[in-house]
Amino acid sequence: MDTVEDLQRRIDEGVALLRARFGAKMAATPSLSDPHPQGEGPQNRHGMPREPPGQNVFEKREWPVLDLGVETPDVAPERWRLVVDGPVEHPLTLSYADLLALPQVEQEADFHCVTGWSILDLRLRGVRLETVLALARPAPEATHLMAHASDGYSTNLPLEEALKPDVLLVHEVDGAPLPRDHGGPVRIVVPQLWAWKGAKWVSRLELMKADRRGYWEIRGYSNTAYPWRDDRIW
Repeated sequence: MDTVEDLQRRIDEGVALLRARFGAKMAATPSLSDPHPQGEGPQNRHGMPREPPGQNVFEKREWPVLDLGVETPDVAPERWRLVVDGPVEHPLTLSYADLLALPQVEQEADFHCVTGWSILDLRLRGVRLETVLALARPAPEATHLMAHASDGYSTNLPLEEALKPDVLLVHEVDGAPLPRDHGGPVRIVVPQLWAWKGAKWVSRLELMKADRRGYWEIRGYSNTAYPWRDDRIW
C-alpha cells in the first residue's frame, strides 16, 4: 500500500508528464486564448466575461435540476465506484473512500448551462480530474476521454480540456455533500465549457485513442461547447 508520500510522488510525476504533453494545447483552447470572447459582465479569472452570451444569472438556491428524464440514480457513497480504463498504463477502480484519500481542492467556479442560465461562485470541493488521470497514466496514443454516468449518460472531452486544473470530480458544493439530484455522490464540473460536458453520477472514465461523441453530441449539441463563442449546436 502506498504511503501518503508515495501517493503524492506518483501524482506529481504523472501530472508533470501530462502537463508537458498537453500544456500548450490547454493554453491554446478558446476559453483561455480567444482574443474576442462574447458575453458581458466583469472578467473571470481567465479573462472571459462572467456571463456568456444569452445567459441569465440565477441564485444558487435556484440551481435547476436537468437530466435525461429517467429515474434518478440512487448511489450511496459506500457503493460508488469510478473505473478508469482504456489506453492507460494503470487502470483504476476508485471507491468513495479512495477519492477522499486523494489531495482535495476547494475552489469557486461558475456554472454555465446551455439552456440559458448560469450560476456564479459555486463553492466546490473535490479532486482534480488530472490527479486521477495522473495515477492512471494515459498512454501516448490517448487523446480523449468519455465520461460515463450511472443513468446511461455519456459526454466526451479532449484531454487538453479534461486536464485543466479547474476540472473537478466534485463531492461537495457550498459546504454540503453534493445532492443526489445534482449528480451526487460525485459528478464532474468543467467550468470552461457548457455544463453538459460534466457528467453527473460519474461512474467511468474511458480513455480513447480518437474522439467519439457522447449522448448530447450525437443529438446535435456542439462537440466543442465553448460558452464564450455561443457554441451550443453544430
